[in-house]
Amino acid sequence: MSSPPNFVSDSADVVIIGGGLAGLAAALDLSGRGYRVLVVERKQYPFHRVCGEYVSREVLPYLRRLGADPAPLGPASLTRFRLSSPAGRVLDSALDLGGFGVSRYLLDDYLYKLALARGVAFVLPATVADVTFDPAAGRHTLTLADGRQLTARLVLGSYGKRSALDRQLGRAFFAQRSPYLGVKHHLRLPGFARDVIALHNFRDGYAGISAIEDDKLCFCYLTTRDNLKASGGTIAGLESEVLAQNPHLADILRNAERLYAQPEVINEISFAPKQPVEQHLLLLGDAAGLITPLCGNGMAMALHGAALAAPLADEFLRGHLGRPALEAAYAQAWHRTFGTRLRVGRAVQRLFGGPVLSELVVGGLRHWPAAVRALMRQTHGAPF
Repeated sequence: MSSPPNFVSDSADVVIIGGGLAGLAAALDLSGRGYRVLVVERKQYPFHRVCGEYVSREVLPYLRRLGADPAPLGPASLTRFRLSSPAGRVLDSALDLGGFGVSRYLLDDYLYKLALARGVAFVLPATVADVTFDPAAGRHTLTLADGRQLTARLVLGSYGKRSALDRQLGRAFFAQRSPYLGVKHHLRLPGFARDVIALHNFRDGYAGISAIEDDKLCFCYLTTRDNLKASGGTIAGLESEVLAQNPHLADILRNAERLYAQPEVINEISFAPKQPVEQHLLLLGDAAGLITPLCGNGMAMALHGAALAAPLADEFLRGHLGRPALEAAYAQAWHRTFGTRLRVGRAVQRLFGGPVLSELVVGGLRHWPAAVRALMRQTHGAPF
């Protein structure tokens, strides 16, 4: 385990478990309010994550307030949406609010360096093995995998889709097997429209492709272990035998240049409902609730979660809000802000993946553009 030079203490006002978008944004927000913030991240920056890498423009006012405007990264501007059925039938629509595309490899590292420069302490690479809370002292104790301990007045959990910490916290979803796996490539594909985010359905899955920085594309798909097993247990077999049944995906797979030898892969992706507060931890991003990739707005939700948590944490740390009131207020704000998005996302996911139903839905929506835009509004928020 290593620590940058600004790491000076094992005690902090706030410890954040996980240095993804939500954790880094919360660190920037709370350090800007004058608090000692420490982030524990299990990897060394920069690194790739399985992620669609599309961000709704709703996040831009918040990022600018944090002094973290992504414009210097050269993100792609995304203004159009395309959806195809497994047989290749296409629906096109405008994106009312629009979004931008930027790799997590670049964006997370950018936010990390900003946080480091502003006095946020990091412990990395390191894994949190256990978190306990002492109600008498009003403090958390975090035990790292190497035995080292940290203490904090408040802990935020921003550790992603699934962690061994979920087992330690006794979270219900962790005991349930999930059939889903996610795969991500970075590609180059001459002629691909850089203002389009496209979602292409195939049997028991769907793939998203959209532009990111430096003339690159993010190609990320969700499918099942059964599809992988039936294709010989290899990603190459899965792509050639299952994804390529959609003619649009066949064209991408045939013509694109793959920018790294092996894709990023993650297993056991669960869309089961979660709670945003567990054993006095405020949870952010995918740790609090995972929106289906079909709705494509998880990155914006992660950043918005930080924007909800930080001012409430500030009130608590100043002594203006007790811990029960803090936890209740955060849970209410989280459900009010994201509850509909998650419910709609899960409902929409059930409409796709099956070849017959997917064909019917795409065919119907092609003639009902108002319904398409209504679905987008339900899974995207307003600028905050």
